[in-house]
Amino acid sequence: MYDVLIIGSGAAGLSLALSLPHSCKIAILSKNIVTEGSTFYAQGGISAVLDKSDTKKSHIKDTLDAGAGLCKEDIVRFTVSKGKASIKWLQDAGVPFTYHDNNQKLHLTREGGHSHRRVAHADDASGEAIETTLVRQIKKRDNISLFEHHIAIDFVTTRKLRLKGNRCVGAYVLDKKAKKVKLIKAKFTVIATGGASKVYLYTSNPDGSSGDGIAMAWRAGCRIGNMEFMQFHPTCLYHPHAKSSLISEAVRGEGGRLLLPDGTRFMKNFDPRKELAPRDIVARAIDHEMKRLGIDNVFLDISHKPADFIKKHFPNIYKNCMKFGYDMTKEPIPVVPAAHYTCGGVMVNKQGQTDIKNLYCIGEASFTGLHGANRMASNSLLECIVFGHATSKSISKKLGKKYSMPDIPSWDESRVTDSDERVVINHNWDEIRRFMWDYVGIVRTTKRLQRAQHRIQTLLQEIDDYYSNFRITSDLIELRNLSIVAQLIIESALLRPESRGLHYTLDYPKPDPKLESVDTILDPITL
Repeated sequence: MYDVLIIGSGAAGLSLALSLPHSCKIAILSKNIVTEGSTFYAQGGISAVLDKSDTKKSHIKDTLDAGAGLCKEDIVRFTVSKGKASIKWLQDAGVPFTYHDNNQKLHLTREGGHSHRRVAHADDASGEAIETTLVRQIKKRDNISLFEHHIAIDFVTTRKLRLKGNRCVGAYVLDKKAKKVKLIKAKFTVIATGGASKVYLYTSNPDGSSGDGIAMAWRAGCRIGNMEFMQFHPTCLYHPHAKSSLISEAVRGEGGRLLLPDGTRFMKNFDPRKELAPRDIVARAIDHEMKRLGIDNVFLDISHKPADFIKKHFPNIYKNCMKFGYDMTKEPIPVVPAAHYTCGGVMVNKQGQTDIKNLYCIGEASFTGLHGANRMASNSLLECIVFGHATSKSISKKLGKKYSMPDIPSWDESRVTDSDERVVINHNWDEIRRFMWDYVGIVRTTKRLQRAQHRIQTLLQEIDDYYSNFRITSDLIELRNLSIVAQLIIESALLRPESRGLHYTLDYPKPDPKLESVDTILDPITL
């Protein structure tokens, strides 16, 4: 048995583990290798007020503006106020941030929605630098056990055991290599599984972003909020083999221009901030131009900057583009929007506590209220560190309390068989991602959403029948979770008859003032 079970090995889960007392026995689950998550692939950086010309008030205002009236201001203030301390904590951990030439002052870049340069970064591979540094620190701690290639199936709660109350006491977990299900008991369980962008056909996220924690929390009885707000990153490299190749927003922050095939800039027609408008505006503008002109992509051009500048600031993006035959120092590169970030998630308080006792949620899987209807660039890693530390404080205060551990049955596979119909999983997975892209994507209509709603209800039944009859596999777990996340996004979108932030519908093209500050809350008891 463990004191704390952390499901997920990104910035949120690792910062929590490193902040808990050394006396605390901790298990961290990673469903692939420890670095194969969204944190590792984050390029831009982490936002914080670090320059004298900047202010917390300005960072708060920018975040609220990007969130289109749905950010919780107290959460925004709380998060922004912890920015400088979070950067210092990462520096102390050894994260190799990029500094000015004198090596004394952090180099700060600017991204969409920000009115100042306030994004600390490690060249254009900030997530990799943060992830690898934190993993290195984790491996020094003898109180932390790291389990790679382990995927959680479901939480164990006292309600499921037909006992009093609803307290989480651990989880059933599939060891992917041994192909066996384990029971891991824990006093406290933390969801740090990341987002759900793999529910869409085109995404910047790694394959593991299948919304596992959100779906598990829903099945356990947690409320889910604002799932209609799925962020599409405006610029992913367009190439048939360039899987998940994000082109950082910092490229636009450093002067990159969006162009049509004939070389015309178009962002001025959509927003006075042009390429530095928030992501929802830029993604919709690109989507509009692609549909208007019937083109497969637009172009991002920073070749007017000196080649040495580009290679210095974007070494990894430059190398990746060259791998696919594009020299960004000499020519525009083709880009398209792709699903990138889940702004909604499991409802939590300021300490990361969910509706279920001793079950916490942090990072992208959570709905804290920080991002509102649209996450501002580089606020996500900040949220991971801030709420990882806040959850650590909450759990630390409760560690001394005695919790009885009920008898929990082992995983029962006595009534299932090995499947000989893997094609069903592959087909359903592909169908969900395609109709989500076509019907619940960047631009929506009520009719499209209703079509998606009808289809997902049929698929949920098919997948549930399959889950009940065949032995569990990693692909089946992810498909089951993905189908639930798709349902949550569709139902949330149907409940918001307006366009706001990342949710844009042709049937209600303007925001409804009556819905400002109104969140879309789904309760498993009522849906």
